[in-house]
Amino acid sequence: MENNMPGRKTKSRQVETMPEYTQFEPQGITYGEQIVLSVDEFETIRLIDLEHLNQELAANRMNVARTTVTAIYERARTKLADAIVNGKLLLIEGGHVHLQYDVVDYNIGTRTDKGDQIMRIAVTYDNGNIFQHFGKTSQFKLYDVEDGKVITSRVVDTKGAGHGALAGFLTANKVDTLICGGIGGGAQQALRDADIKLFGGVSGNTDEAVEMLLKDELEFNPDVQCNHHGEHHHHEGGCGNHGCHNL
Repeated sequence: MENNMPGRKTKSRQVETMPEYTQFEPQGITYGEQIVLSVDEFETIRLIDLEHLNQELAANRMNVARTTVTAIYERARTKLADAIVNGKLLLIEGGHVHLQYDVVDYNIGTRTDKGDQIMRIAVTYDNGNIFQHFGKTSQFKLYDVEDGKVITSRVVDTKGAGHGALAGFLTANKVDTLICGGIGGGAQQALRDADIKLFGGVSGNTDEAVEMLLKDELEFNPDVQCNHHGEHHHHEGGCGNHGCHNL
């Protein structure tokens, strides 16, 4: 989550639509260096380059200052140039945004009208990896799966929800399955009450964990517990790669 000034919270940027296509790869290159274009950066490209708005009008549509749009747009153009010229995988995800027409902010970045044939997996997310403390996670990466394959993914912000409230967050986003590191007993009960299947005690890359789950090869701890209340407890074990992960 972007924060250019210490102690100053980044203002959420308003977007009118979420990107339908979120991954672009050069021909013949499936793996390699990645460029991540945030959703607010995507929105400036859509408004300025596709709708041909000037930066002032784009700023009004996104409910931010013109100087903010200028900075976001310049950053987006640089990323696009890097991806195109240097043949890098381009992903569109993340960003501190809210949908203009969403009443419930929980629905950011996800198709909540998923059908019965879609399975939605949530993973506690921190810069591409599984965040190890469920109750303190600030983001989830959501994956929609159909016929055993991921068809779309999004990173969503929890907007300050924590511990027990996160079960409600996941329910509002119609999540069926959760992958995480450490998680307390109360949160586990809340997930059971919400009929959300839990795979706890997992660490590593989020995308790889989902792929392993879909192959029925994910290593997890069905008895995982997390009683941490601060970072100073890490050495005691009990969360993800600190002791809960089956090896």
